[in-house]
Amino acid sequence: MDTLFTTANDFLSDYYLTLKFVHMVFAAIWAWSTSVAYGNYLVPLFRDWQRAPHDPERIRLRNWAMERFDDGAKLEHIAFPMLLITGPLLMLAGGWTPDSGWFAMKLVLIVLVFLPIEIADFHLAHFGGNKERLREAGDGVAHEKAIHLHWWFLIITTPIVIVSITFTFYLAIVKPF
Repeated sequence: MDTLFTTANDFLSDYYLTLKFVHMVFAAIWAWSTSVAYGNYLVPLFRDWQRAPHDPERIRLRNWAMERFDDGAKLEHIAFPMLLITGPLLMLAGGWTPDSGWFAMKLVLIVLVFLPIEIADFHLAHFGGNKERLREAGDGVAHEKAIHLHWWFLIITTPIVIVSITFTFYLAIVKPF
């Protein structure tokens, strides 16, 4: 097994900086692709809707914004799998192992925080929770339930993700321990 890692390291080490660049570009896309839409569109529209939850125009704007948010999440949902590909390649190229404390902590965040959140987010945006498909199918009850579920998901996970992503960037750049 050591021979396999040594061979992979020998082959990939010449590409370390290129892999790091690609990984960081996808990390930035993943980390920030929906943050502007969330903070500047979803939050204000949801707050406005909550002041008059039965106002048809506010409901229409809320639904429109949520569907556009799901569309925007496509960038995030392309970037995250690319991180899962470039991350191990970067690990091999750099010779990193979980023996490095910063790397072990980064792996813990990926497995325990990012993977579960991304799986749920992918489902909410593209599969069973896709609001546009539910609206087009005429299932108003399921649509409204999906809107509320996704909103609560965002309220709960956004602070966790912001702190975790920032800490992950710190770990990867500073390598403090």
